[in-house]
Amino acid sequence: LRMVMFGKPGAGKGTLSARLVKKYDILSLSTGDILRQHIAEGTEVGKLAEEIVARGAFLPDELMLQVLTTKLDLLHNKHWILDGFPRTLRQGELLDAHLQNQKTPLSLVVNIDVPDSVILSRISERWVHLPSGRVYNMSYNRPKVDGHDDITGEPLTKRPDDNPEVFARRLETFYASTSPLLQYYEMNSRAKMVTLQGTTSDEIWPQLEGVVRSLFPTLKERVESREERR
Repeated sequence: LRMVMFGKPGAGKGTLSARLVKKYDILSLSTGDILRQHIAEGTEVGKLAEEIVARGAFLPDELMLQVLTTKLDLLHNKHWILDGFPRTLRQGELLDAHLQNQKTPLSLVVNIDVPDSVILSRISERWVHLPSGRVYNMSYNRPKVDGHDDITGEPLTKRPDDNPEVFARRLETFYASTSPLLQYYEMNSRAKMVTLQGTTSDEIWPQLEGVVRSLFPTLKERVESREERR
């Protein structure tokens, strides 16, 4: 399984990826989490990223690919999910070229389709635990203790781009770059492409798990996941 989790900003890609990783023997690599960690630590890349993200824009393709592939290239013979990359046609082409050179082409592309109105209404109530990338929403996925991560108890924070004006611009940018990328995967990629629709991660999760299990029936569940179910 070499998979891209694709969709609008705020569609729940990180939440759904985390569920797959928790239940199955899959590794997840989120470019957004990597960049947010840089922002939190105040690195040179983080300062540049914070300025660009605050404008509702995205980092240059070459920088994003470099950040991603230095980690991807260590995951040979592993099941993995990419979250948040690619976002543009050029990024998709660059990523495919790199993976082909590594002889590890994509096998599945999942497009998470959530209505704009739902995304804009939920972002004001979203909080994140930066070190892990765990996301909470005060309407339907509240932390056990308000303002604190369920696992570590550490403080939750707001993402710098989580406000309606910035998010509206991000959605406009997303639509401008998305159509060519979707067409690219439909017409030129060997990977299987599916679109899953819903308004919450709980609604989309059974669809996603069904697709993964049907296409990759030998994918193993984690031991702790089987124990929890029993």
